[in-house]
Order: sequence, then C-alpha cells, then structure tokens
Amino acid sequence: MNNSPLYRESGELGAVKKYQMYIDGTWTNGRSQSYIDVENPASEEVIAQVPSGCAEDAIDALNAASAAQSAWGALTHIERGNWVKKLASAVLQNKDHLARVIVLEQGKPLAQALGEVDAMVNFLTYSAEQARRILGDVIPSDHADEEIFIRRVPYGVVVALTAWNYPAALVARKLAPALVAGNSIVIKAHECTPLSALELAKLCEQVGIPKGVVNVVTGNGIEVGDALVRSEKSDLVTMTGSNRAGQQIYAAGAQQIKVLRLELGGKAPFIVMDDADIDAAVDAAVTSRFTNCGQICTCNERMYLHSAIAEQFTAKFVKKVQALKVGDPMYDPDIGPKVNADELNKINAMVIKAIDEGATVLTGGNILNEGIYSRGHWFEPTVLQVNNNDLSIMHDEIFGPVVPLMQVNSYEQALKYANDTEYGLSAYIFTKDMQRIMNLKSTLQFGEIYINRCCGEMVQGFHNGWNSSGIGGEDGHYGFDNYLRKQTTYLSW
Repeated sequence: MNNSPLYRESGELGAVKKYQMYIDGTWTNGRSQSYIDVENPASEEVIAQVPSGCAEDAIDALNAASAAQSAWGALTHIERGNWVKKLASAVLQNKDHLARVIVLEQGKPLAQALGEVDAMVNFLTYSAEQARRILGDVIPSDHADEEIFIRRVPYGVVVALTAWNYPAALVARKLAPALVAGNSIVIKAHECTPLSALELAKLCEQVGIPKGVVNVVTGNGIEVGDALVRSEKSDLVTMTGSNRAGQQIYAAGAQQIKVLRLELGGKAPFIVMDDADIDAAVDAAVTSRFTNCGQICTCNERMYLHSAIAEQFTAKFVKKVQALKVGDPMYDPDIGPKVNADELNKINAMVIKAIDEGATVLTGGNILNEGIYSRGHWFEPTVLQVNNNDLSIMHDEIFGPVVPLMQVNSYEQALKYANDTEYGLSAYIFTKDMQRIMNLKSTLQFGEIYINRCCGEMVQGFHNGWNSSGIGGEDGHYGFDNYLRKQTTYLSW
C-alpha cells in the first residue's frame, strides 16, 4: 500500500499543495487567511489545503457574478454555447489529470473517476447544444392588434452547492446549463472535495470565460453556504446533497422566497420478481449497490426478492459480492474507501443497529483496519438478510457498501414495501411481465425508474426526485429549463 501512486502524490513525500479561491477572475486566499485540509480517504494523508472562506468571501463572489451577468446574458445563446464547448474540449484534454484529482480527494477507483470526467464532458456538450433550443411562444390575444410573447430568460446569479460523491461531474452538471442559459454562477464545492471545482475553474480561466461569470469559493456550508443562500444577490440556488442540508437551505431561502432546485437523498428499492432474468438482475444489483462504494443517491439501497427465486438469487448475489476487491483506488479495484471517518463510522453504526434489530449478516459487516487497510476509511462489502420491513436500515439512507435484502410473496407486497419510504428518487425492478411494467407508472412512487437494467441516467433524460428526495431536477431539456424563467410581454400596436 505505501508504494502506491496515492502516497507519491500525497503530502508524504513533498509539500502540501495550496489552492486559492477563484473570484472575479482572480485567484485569492480570501479574507480569513486560514485553510481547510483536504484528505486522501485511502491514506488519510493531507494532499492539499484550500482557503477556509468566510461570509464576506461569499458576498465578494456574488457581487462579481452580479456585475458580470448582464454582459454575459447579453451574448447570444450560440456565443455562450461556444464558450461551454471550449470548456468541454479543455476538460477532455485534461482528462487524466482531472481523474487523478478525483481519486485523490474522493477515493473512487480510477476507472470510475475517468468515467466521471466523461460525464463532465457530456454535461457540458449537451448544454452547449441546447443553445439553439431555447424556445418561447407567441400567443394570440383576446384583443385586436395585440400579441402575447412568452420568452425564456436567465434568472441572473446562480448559486451551486455540490456534494462530495461526484465532485467534478456535479459541478459541470450545474455550471453548463446555468452558463448557456445566460446566468453567471458562484460554486461552493463540498469542503471534503473542493479540488475538482477549483481545477475546473482553472480551465474556465484558460479558455477565457469572462471574469466574474464563474466563481468558486471554498469553506464550510454553515458560514459560506448560508451566506450564499441568504443573500439578495443570489437569484437561484441549486444544490445536490443530504436531506439535512436541503432542509437547512429550504429554511434559509424561505425569507426571500428563494427559487430552489434541491437534489437530495434516496432509498432506492431493488425488486426482483419470479420471472426475472436472475443473472442480469444479480449483475445489476451488485453494480447498482457497490459502484463508488455505494455513495450514489440512486444506488440500490434495499432489495425485495420474490420468494420463488429468493434463495437462488441470494446465493449468486452473495458470491458475486464476496468476489469484489477493495483497495487502493489508483490501482482500480472494485471498491475504494469511504470518503471520510465520519461516513465510515456512520455505516458501521447502521450495521450494528440492524444486527441488534434482527438482521443477519450474509457477508461482510465490518470495518477493515488491519494490514494494508491500517490507514484510510475502509468497509467490507456487506449483505444483510432481514425479515421485517420496519427495520431502520430499510428506511434510513445508507450511502455505503451495505445492502439489506428480504423476501416478498407477491408483486403487490413488493410495491407496498417499496413505496413505504419518505424518499422518492429512484427504483429498480426486474420482471418480464408487461402488465406489471405498465402498472408501475401509477403505482411506484419514484421520479426515476430502472426496469431490467442497472443504474446510470442519461444526459438527455430527467433526474428528478419526488417527496423528500428534492424539488427541481437536472438533465435533459426539462433540467435545462430549470435555469430559465419566463417573461410575458403584451404587445399592442
């Protein structure tokens, strides 16, 4: 482990790299002159430091974005789209470097990090292509010699708060439509994983995006994030993160009736019926749970197996989970570390509680902390057998390499248990019965449904949570439209 690329690029053999914030086209240490350590979750080495921004830094960034937005919004849609195309090209040219930064700060295996950079390119390219598709309406009036024009126009200043599980892709997912729509943006990346956003800011500067249009601030959410949300300068707040953080942002924005787009947690059910393709379902269940160490909001979080196939499925599933390799993400294992110690301890506590409530461990169940795992935040891929849908682990978001499964006796029982949640982001079902499939649209209460396939939304789709999983949505033309507001003009001549 100590001979891996992780250690050669971390602070162990050289000085820790210091980053600066990017405000109004200038790199700055901020007003506090203090720093936050960025840790490599696989080695616990401090790999970088970023400024511990304060509320005044947030206001500086908002002021810069506000001053720049008018000129940026006055450009044609095509001109703005061309800037974003240039940024997509720069990201692609720096793919390997960006992927290594993602691995070092977040811990996902290298192949998955390279895939995340590809996702960045897709988000940027798709939004750039939407420049010719920003449409309005001309509607006849009730009055003679009058017409009604409805235009889609930018909000102004967008505040983007991103999560740590996809530190690069989530930034691009928000930045791209915001810019093409004519908004300027202030990005506050999660304090655990701020480097990807700052690396993207370097590329924005490199391709020449005008100063103030893109700003990246760092610091904790309690001070910096709160200042960004509460300020009168922010016109739209888009956030990906936990339900707790979403509730805080909802409350902070209430005083000004702030426009919010919140993509929050999930508790995706994974249903396997008696007529399913078992091998395909097993493969999808493993990938949908353990990709990115289970740290995906659309992950398979709980499994409902029809009793007719439960034993066969479980045997194959557990065998495949036991074959997963955990290790140094630069060497591209199946699973890397959890992002930090708090997340690791949370997962461990959830497993202990589930066992206390009656769950049985079929494989895994422990923190890995010996030998090559003596440093870092490692947890065994874990499968739990439960017999009661009331267990807390069937309702609380896990967000890690742990999945509970239980048997059901019918399609109706599976749907009843699947809908027994406060969340409504994603769901999975494997069945060949078209009557069951067509029935899902009115019975399965989730914004995103995967039928006979693994996870992974498409850039032209719509990533949309229901209930406590958020408001707004991302991707596709529906998501792009969330960065535009409508203006109605009555023209009488």
